[in-house]
Amino acid sequence: MDLDAWTKVNGRFEQQGNTSDMLFPVYELLAYFSRHMRMVPGDILATGTPPGVGMGKNRFLAVGDILECGITSLGAQRHQIVA
Repeated sequence: MDLDAWTKVNGRFEQQGNTSDMLFPVYELLAYFSRHMRMVPGDILATGTPPGVGMGKNRFLAVGDILECGITSLGAQRHQIVA
């Protein structure tokens, strides 16, 4: 798989990566986890994030920020940070 994953904060790209850069390919992760647990549609495997996390930049989300995350060709989600 060769999918672009990204995160924007207030319209600005903060993280960008590609599944081809992952340590283990997506198909290998799915095969491994499905051997050890029952997986059903809608399950999520949290694999980490692309480079650019807030702690390394000393930048954290604040009330009012708009967070957008997506995978090109699959979709995106948008959230406003609230107290």
